[in-house]
Parts: sequence; C-alpha cells; structure tokens
Amino acid sequence: MCETSRTMTSIARSSCTSVPNQKHRGSNHHCRQSCSTMDTDSQSLSTLGYFKTLPLEIFQMLLSYLSVKDISVLSMVSKAISNRLVNYISTPSGNRRFLLQDFHNIKLPGKRDGSCIIEHYKSLGLLLKRCTLLLPTKDRLKYIHKVLSEVSCFKLNGCPSPLHCVGLQCYGVFLQILIAGWDELECHRVFNFLCELSSLPRKVQAVVSCKPGSARKLELRIRLFCRSVLLNHWVHRSDSAFWLTRILKPWPMVNQARLLYIIFGPVSSLDGHVVWQKMIEGPTDETSLKGLADAIKLLYDAEAREWTADDVISLVDELSVVPREWLLENNARLLILSGNNICFTFMASKAVNGRAVELARLVVFLALVCEKDLYCMDWAVKMMQKVCKVFSTPGERNIFLQSVENAFAHMVMDMLQAVLAGNRDQEDVSFLNLFHLVNAQANFHKEILYLTMRSGSSTI
Repeated sequence: MCETSRTMTSIARSSCTSVPNQKHRGSNHHCRQSCSTMDTDSQSLSTLGYFKTLPLEIFQMLLSYLSVKDISVLSMVSKAISNRLVNYISTPSGNRRFLLQDFHNIKLPGKRDGSCIIEHYKSLGLLLKRCTLLLPTKDRLKYIHKVLSEVSCFKLNGCPSPLHCVGLQCYGVFLQILIAGWDELECHRVFNFLCELSSLPRKVQAVVSCKPGSARKLELRIRLFCRSVLLNHWVHRSDSAFWLTRILKPWPMVNQARLLYIIFGPVSSLDGHVVWQKMIEGPTDETSLKGLADAIKLLYDAEAREWTADDVISLVDELSVVPREWLLENNARLLILSGNNICFTFMASKAVNGRAVELARLVVFLALVCEKDLYCMDWAVKMMQKVCKVFSTPGERNIFLQSVENAFAHMVMDMLQAVLAGNRDQEDVSFLNLFHLVNAQANFHKEILYLTMRSGSSTI
C-alpha cells in the first residue's frame, strides 16, 4: 500500500514537471489558471483566520456583539476582513447598526447615562478611516458619501429644526476623525468635495449678495454648517485656521466680512438668527463679540500662512461697517478682545494713513471700555504711548495728543446734553454713560501722570 502511494506521488510529480505534449497544452493552461485561482482564494481565506469557517450571516451576527471601536480594531487584522466590514457597512443591516439618526435625542437607547450619539460618530469615523485606508482619497470620499448619503441631518438644508439637532455636530466629529493626519492637498479635496455636495458656494453667494437679514434661515443654516461641520472640532489652531481660510478666501474682502459676521457674529437667544443691528443700535457685551475676536486672532496668528497682517487689518476695518458703521465703543471692545498685536496694528495703520482725529476718538473709547469692563487703564495709556512712536514728526504726534483731549471734551459735552434732553428712562442710561466717561477720563489722565512722574524720577 505504501509502495503504491509513493508510486502515485512520483507519477504526479513527474506529470507536473515534465514538458507536456502539444495536444495537452490547452488543458494544462486551464490547469494553471485553476491552480492560480485556488491559490488566490486560499490566500484570501487564510487572512480570514478562523472566520473562514463561518458563514457570512454568522460573521455579521458576531459583529452585533462588538462595539464600533472594537470593530475598527478588527478591521486592521487583514485586508480580507476589512473588505468584509466595508461590504457589511453598506448593507441595510449595517446601515441600521452604524447610522444612528436619533439626532434630536442625544442619549443612545439601551446605554448607560452619558452615552452620546456624538461619541458614536467619532468611533464610526475611526472605523471608516481604517476600513478605507488603502483607497485613494477620491475613492474614499465617494465611499463615505455613499454610506452617509441617506442621513438627511448631515445635509446643509436637511434638518427641519437645525437648532435642536446634533446631526451636523456628529457629521463634524466624524469628518475630523476621518481626515485627521491627512496632508493639506487631501484636505483641499475634502473641502471641494463638501462644497460640491452641499452647494455651499452658491448658498454663500446668495446671502452675501442680498440685504443682511433678508435670508435669515439660509444665514442660520450656513452658520451652523460652517461651525459644526468645518470649524468647531479641531484640536490644533493650524487646522482651524486652514478650514476658516478655505471658507473665506474665495470671496472679496467685503464679502469675507459679511460671511465672518454670519458665522461668528451675535445671534438671537430666541430663534438663533443673526442679529445685524446689534453693533449699531447700542453698546454690546463681550459675549456678542468673542466669536468674531477669536476668529480674527486665528487669522492673524502664524498658523494662518495665507493671511498677511494687512489682510487681517483690512478685514477688521471692513467688518466694522457691516451692515453699517458700528458704534465706536463696540469697535474698541472688539479690538481689545482681539489682543494687543491686532489692536496696535489697527491703530498704527490709522496713524500712518493720516487719520489722527479718527484714531484719537478710538483712544477715548478704548479708555471708556477699560473703565466699563474693568480692564487696567494703564493698558490704554501704554497703547497710546506706543502708537505715538509711529508718527514720523513731533508735530504730528502733538496734533494727535491734542485730538485725544478734544475728543474727551466733545464726548463729555455730547453725553451731558443727552442727559439734559432725555426722558426719565433715557436719563438713567445717559447719566450712567456720562458717569463712566468722566471716570474713564480721570483714570486715563491719572495713569498718564503716574507714567510722567515715574519717567521724571528716573531722570533725576
């Protein structure tokens, strides 16, 4: 029996190694193709490990016992398993499992308190990042779109109640995890892909071309989409600067200012719509200006390589007349919140361009904001001292300082007249403004006296 087996083995070996006859070439070619196919199948099955013995239905049933994070780890075992997971995600059962759409109730059913649908989409972003790792960027984006295309709340106009929906936030954290670590060219492709899907440029063109507030619902949706999807979830400032630059740079400066106000300006606490008259009708608080100030600082920082200092200052100047010229107090408060460098550069540009009277009024309002918001008054004095060095001649500097004193005097007289002419309700507000201005003037000059005395004593 053993001898027979050895004989048959030797015959089999010799048939594989000997040169075939001409009439057997076709059958031998077919044999090689079959062997090659079997080898490929065998290799694919071997990468599945013990899963190769499981029917596909059982494999998918096992996935239901794993968390999304665990499945993302499983996807890195082999390409074959990753392909199985990609196919599973695209199935109706995979869609039901992974594409949770209860965006108006952030607690996941059946989970302990604190579980959040946003965390689920972070994990899903990691899963799809790993599953599509070997695909080109274009194919990855097409697959992601195919998977997410049925989620209406991920679309710019998809949700009927966007203020009470976390869909765009989920989409944002999903994208942030998915493209983290991608190079700049790939991120450009992602932005262009999102613009094409959402028609964002066309919608932005519509709101910046019409009268402010005439397309309130569209303004709100653009604000929510840009903030929740493109801007809010980045850890590094350089990433935030990149995406904000992508949103703003395609537009002229005047439209950039309008768009910046739509995205970061003050909104109504009742309906979430942009409040365009906030900066015009009266003094506003820091909360209404903080978003704009943070965005300006982001563009001014070194991380925003595509913006020069002149670009940012021009943007601030343009912003101060959106939709019409702001109250100078609000302009001064924005400059203070934007930081020393931006404030000084903005003021220095006015000094260089011969706008001394306008600059002097701005100094007065900087002092007034310091008094109202409890900032140190010596900051305003030192800022004025620094700006004085920008003037090229002593004569220009003296004209500027005289203009500052004149601005204080004129403002006191204007506010006093408002107190005398106002009714009872207006009188209280006007008197309070006059009270703050007189105190600001006194403290401003007190700091100048301190500075003069210190410099005088050092020279004695």
